[in-house]
Amino acid sequence: MSDYLAAIDQGTTGTRCILFDLAGVPAATAYREHRQIYPQPGWVEHDPLEIWARTQEVIAQAVAAAPAGRVLAAGITNQRETVIAWDARTGTPVYNAIVWQDTRTEPDCRALVAAGWEEEVRARTGLPISTYFSATKIRWLLTHVPEAAALAAAGHLRLGTVDAWLIWNLTGGLRGGAHVTDPTNASRTLLCDLATLAWDPALLERFGVPAAALPRIAPSSSAEPYGHTRPDGPFGAAVPVCGDLGDQQAALVGQACLAPGEAKNTYGTGSFLLQHVGGVPAPSAHGLLSTAAYALDGRGRVERAYALEGSIAITGAAVQWLRDNLGLIGSAAETEALARAVPDAGGVYFVPAFSGLFAPYWDMRARGAIVGLTRYVTKAHLVRATLEAICFQSREVLDAMAADSGQPVGVLKVDGGATANDFLMQLQADILGVPVVRPAVRETTALGAAYVAGLAVGAYASTADLRRLWRAERTFEPAWDVDRREAALREWRKAVARARDWLD
Repeated sequence: MSDYLAAIDQGTTGTRCILFDLAGVPAATAYREHRQIYPQPGWVEHDPLEIWARTQEVIAQAVAAAPAGRVLAAGITNQRETVIAWDARTGTPVYNAIVWQDTRTEPDCRALVAAGWEEEVRARTGLPISTYFSATKIRWLLTHVPEAAALAAAGHLRLGTVDAWLIWNLTGGLRGGAHVTDPTNASRTLLCDLATLAWDPALLERFGVPAAALPRIAPSSSAEPYGHTRPDGPFGAAVPVCGDLGDQQAALVGQACLAPGEAKNTYGTGSFLLQHVGGVPAPSAHGLLSTAAYALDGRGRVERAYALEGSIAITGAAVQWLRDNLGLIGSAAETEALARAVPDAGGVYFVPAFSGLFAPYWDMRARGAIVGLTRYVTKAHLVRATLEAICFQSREVLDAMAADSGQPVGVLKVDGGATANDFLMQLQADILGVPVVRPAVRETTALGAAYVAGLAVGAYASTADLRRLWRAERTFEPAWDVDRREAALREWRKAVARARDWLD
């Protein structure tokens, strides 16, 4: 009989459950996609009931596929900033989940900035006012969904990011489910004081959010479980649910970036570069976010850590756009051979600002642009330009990170689906000018969720155990010289300027 740690990884496009052994090696995995709902231009929604159904399915499938054993604990990791509102009496969502990519609240954000709120909000939360974060999505629900406002007035509304929805359902739902989130998710809402990692009464009042509807903020790794799964649930046993991390912070833990200066980049629908900065928040003057990295319950003392983050809205989603909207490729895997077929992008630069630009610009008005097109350009050039866009956006974030933290990143650990593309990883090293290291276990987001659950139940004595378990699979060394690297960056920035001034 083996002992396992379960990680439920609820992402933007699907849900995965992985059972890890205590050495951090996957023993079984299952994955299911869910629908992407686009009611209007700029609106992005998910069905919360579909997400919960898919979560139950993948848990049951992973448990059935694993060699006989015992699940010691479960950890959650999730798409952050996405908001769900539901009726505590029925468990029924009052509206679809409003996804982090959604831009419907852009006019509201502009009005808040014009009213002079930006400085106060950033000082309290470490975040700019943006459609990206949860507060204006919650405000939209309370304003535009009559049932939400009525439930809030009656004290029956529950609000939360996706982790809170899953924990509530996993731990009993209508039969006593725990309404809980952790600091990494709470710190992405514009409602949490970053210094105290508690809901901020002044911000709740400013955004009109009822405190009673929000989840309790508990440690990311909690010695006292948030709750237990029911024996008649998908695990088939009473499993303590005691780990919770937003997806990017989970990857930071899974990559064992546990000391100041260490950094990772996760390549998914977007890309998210995080650098550990220590036990106090680090304000940014260069367009980054200051965010909670984790809060670990050491049985009497909670260890807090913070990070600087560069959030890039569209990276992997740009490859999906080539596939689904333009039909240029049949699968993401085809991009490597196509990009290798040409020596460069043929003078083309692609800025995939489909949801505006996130770090380091935070420009909600920017729109996607392809510049430099000539009759010479082929499908292969466009594909290569798309991969270069992923790398250039990461380079701009890395430069901002070094300026803010005073600690240039000497090695970048990478994870996520796109890291399977060797050409992309080499290109990333070339454009950054630092080694890029791919881990042996690439599902580091899920691994981080398993690790914090394992810490909570004593499967690991400390984070030092996690560092010892981490292993590299391959290191990509930069091959471009400085002149080539900087010349390419200058041309990229010209393209970004075009994407930002398209209305001028």
